[in-house]
Amino acid sequence: MKHSSREFSRRGFIAAGAIAAAGPVFGQPAPFTAGQVIDRIQKNLGVPWRGGATDTFKTGGPESAVKGIVCTMMSTFDVLKRSAAAGKNMIITHEPTFWTGNDDVSQFQNDPLYKRKLAFIKEHDLVIWRFHDHLHARRPDMSHIGLIRQLGWDKYVSAENAQVYTFPPVTLKELAKDVEKRLNIKGIRVIGDPAAKVSRGGIAQGAPPFHVARLFQQVDVVVAGEQREWEGVEYAWDLQSAGEQKGMILIGHWVSEEAGMRLAADWLKTFITEIPIEWISAGEPFWRP
Repeated sequence: MKHSSREFSRRGFIAAGAIAAAGPVFGQPAPFTAGQVIDRIQKNLGVPWRGGATDTFKTGGPESAVKGIVCTMMSTFDVLKRSAAAGKNMIITHEPTFWTGNDDVSQFQNDPLYKRKLAFIKEHDLVIWRFHDHLHARRPDMSHIGLIRQLGWDKYVSAENAQVYTFPPVTLKELAKDVEKRLNIKGIRVIGDPAAKVSRGGIAQGAPPFHVARLFQQVDVVVAGEQREWEGVEYAWDLQSAGEQKGMILIGHWVSEEAGMRLAADWLKTFITEIPIEWISAGEPFWRP
């Protein structure tokens, strides 16, 4: 039976429509998903995945398509805006998005800021996933390594104790000024005699669960992110009051773990190559009048 060219054209048009209706054209790549991102993180972490309520999706889910990834210390409204402007819709944040330990939003349902932030997230299809407990569980802990590199202390690690850094003797004031300059911060606070000579330092980035008293048994000065004022701060103050030549330099939680998330972005690039990845600084929330 003979068929006209018009008949073939008509059939071809119908067939093409059927293919289009059935799904994407053969050979078109499937979208890279947030679930694939997390799967690769778990496979490359180097420690067992423990689960829990912390390192979970805060918005979006495993099936969400990802165009690009931002790593950040804190998924502030500012960071979300900059991520969206950069065309990256998955934010891997070290700390919460909604102002509580595990992003419990039950108390914010009628809060205007919560509604506004959530509306922006939905408008830009942002996927937010937290990477906290397992980042700290990894060895080495990227938040610790990032900070000591920023401080220039990586060359001073003690042969006897990897948590202690032995550097040339310097006054507490001189060391604090060096820390302030290297980290480019405005909200630094110092406890101790400015003229005290120090040469052994310890790090307590973030808001560590351990009491800094055990660190002070080994070092002259502790550089910390934040400390409760009735725990570590009071202990450091009492050391000074007791005549001990020791000190504490408080640099702020955000600042203390910023470099760790920058390292996390570099680490992700070693096993995720399908989409762009960048680090966006959350900055420092404080200013000095």
